[in-house]
Amino acid sequence: MKKLIIVLGVIYSTFSFGQDTLPSIEKKDTTQLDEVILITQRKLSNYRQEKTLSSIDDYLEKSNRITMIKRGNYAWEPTLSNMTSERLNVTIDGMQIFGACTDKMDPITSYVDVSNLKKVTIASGQEGTENGHCVGGAIDLQLPESKYYDFGLKSSVDLGYETNGNYRTAGLDVEYSGNTFYLNADGIFRKSDNYDAGGNQEVLYSQFQKYNISLQGGYKLSDKHQLDANVIYDKATDVGYPALPMDVSLAEALITSVTHTFKSDSTFIKNWESKLYFNTITHIMDDSQRPDVPIRMDMPGWSDTYGFYSKVKIEENKHNLLFNLNGFYNRSLAEMTMYPNDSNQPLMFMYTWPDIRTLYSGIYAKDTYALSGTSTFSASTRFGFQNNTIGEEVGLESLQIFYPELTDSKNRFLMGVSADYQLKKDNYDFAFGLGYGERAPSVSEGYGFFLFNSFDNFDYIGNPYLNNEKSIETNIKFNYYLKNFKVGIESSYFYIMDYIIGEIDPTLSPMTIGATGVKIYTGIEHASIFDVYLNTSYNFSKTLSFNGTIGYNYGQGSNDEPLPIIRPISYLAEVAYTTSKFNAALQLEGNGNQTRFSSFYGEDETPAYGVLNLNLGNIVNLKSNKMVFKYGVENILDTFYSTYADWNNIPRQGRNFYVNASFVIR
Repeated sequence: MKKLIIVLGVIYSTFSFGQDTLPSIEKKDTTQLDEVILITQRKLSNYRQEKTLSSIDDYLEKSNRITMIKRGNYAWEPTLSNMTSERLNVTIDGMQIFGACTDKMDPITSYVDVSNLKKVTIASGQEGTENGHCVGGAIDLQLPESKYYDFGLKSSVDLGYETNGNYRTAGLDVEYSGNTFYLNADGIFRKSDNYDAGGNQEVLYSQFQKYNISLQGGYKLSDKHQLDANVIYDKATDVGYPALPMDVSLAEALITSVTHTFKSDSTFIKNWESKLYFNTITHIMDDSQRPDVPIRMDMPGWSDTYGFYSKVKIEENKHNLLFNLNGFYNRSLAEMTMYPNDSNQPLMFMYTWPDIRTLYSGIYAKDTYALSGTSTFSASTRFGFQNNTIGEEVGLESLQIFYPELTDSKNRFLMGVSADYQLKKDNYDFAFGLGYGERAPSVSEGYGFFLFNSFDNFDYIGNPYLNNEKSIETNIKFNYYLKNFKVGIESSYFYIMDYIIGEIDPTLSPMTIGATGVKIYTGIEHASIFDVYLNTSYNFSKTLSFNGTIGYNYGQGSNDEPLPIIRPISYLAEVAYTTSKFNAALQLEGNGNQTRFSSFYGEDETPAYGVLNLNLGNIVNLKSNKMVFKYGVENILDTFYSTYADWNNIPRQGRNFYVNASFVIR
């Protein structure tokens, strides 16, 4: 099914050093149609130009299939094929990691930066089950590979400034590479004040501050065996969320791993990678900076995950085999303390996640068979076992108010299968795939206790008795090439059974002051999600090119209600000029009017919009060193707009001038 490896740094300068260029495009496998855009760095590119120090959020949003749900100026939540994070498998280099916020204010993508990563792999549907079960697909944020290049010591410095929000960015990278040992250390700091929407309208509580430090090292035991270790520390403070009633005083993560890799071109097993990992997240919501709230609250959350995987790649005749045995143990705990305005009243306390322990083990297998020199057939499957245990007795007793027979443990068996056919000729390529997959309810869906959703203004209660959500999917992709012209169409359809979503329970009263009511997670009979995209590109010359995309999406539930957060008609058009030392790109991007909104789920109509951007860049060689400049204007016309995915219609940034400079010291 469709795999994009998208740009985290197509144009951004990260600090994983040793890489002197920004993203280049290479084919992952000549028999596959998958597109791979790597995060090598500091190379001018004409693919949807961006500033070098863009965030991961900015780049993920450039993919056709990804939309970012925006609750503020930081930590946007990625959706894939119109499905939110519960239906996706989001990993960091194959490692499972789970946010610690009940309000989704800390998606996994917020705990890494471009300086940590080499590429991002995006897989639609059951092609995303390599690292775990999913319905909508997977996003894997991949760390750089071992770098035994023997170039000695290198370093780089990156600086960036943006006028909108007084946004400052600074980064430093130092790397040593030898024949048998390498070490890379990098750090990046980001700080922004409140940004302005179109028309110079300040968006309050949109400030944030973040720094990220990573250390990567490796030792080559022999020509075939090597050990690698990675540590990432990420800390964000004073993060405002203008679309929500609360902000974040701390979002902190420690992500660690040790990996052993075996590689050989002469043996039956070509690659065998085994990883042990641990990550821990602390997330603290508070409303201490808000001047007027009905009641003060503190809402801390914690998530710890221990895990492993062992992946084996085998090549035998026309077969290309991949096996992945993996497992993890996660503990998710969140609580809420409410402070009445009357100091004589007692504090109110409850567990919103009652210490949920999740134990999972599973196996994945895929075989890609070369039918001929131009066609392949692939089949994959994943089977897994998952156990959820409620670790906090008080939390169990709270849920037993609604589910009197509830026990503290629940077992689930999960499976997924897929198959696809791919054909590649000189002037066209074609792919078709089918799949079936299942996912377990998330911690919030299964065990959440009075979680307030400001989007529809309801409190939510989990349902431990939910069935596994199940999906049947099909997808198709076709590209035609004629000299300098390319046109392509891609489409997917998901039929999801036991679709998990909140349903109003009129017999219950909300806990949150001002909430409309209470919803309990339930599984409606089925839901359908469809999308189709038309992509074109034309090269007028070696330096001048055009590319454009238009897409349509549709989502409907068996209750005759449109599904929420479904993208309306969208479009992108870009004209780019590129030489070896200079490039420029003018882009027009936007959405049509969202007419199929769902008031039942808290949505309202969002008008059509179009935004014009200008991006420029050039390289200056200084003997053996190099300077890379990126500069431009975003939202040139200072349009005031909000997209369908902006929480509570929070407006996006108005006109923004930016400049980024990267100095590479060889």
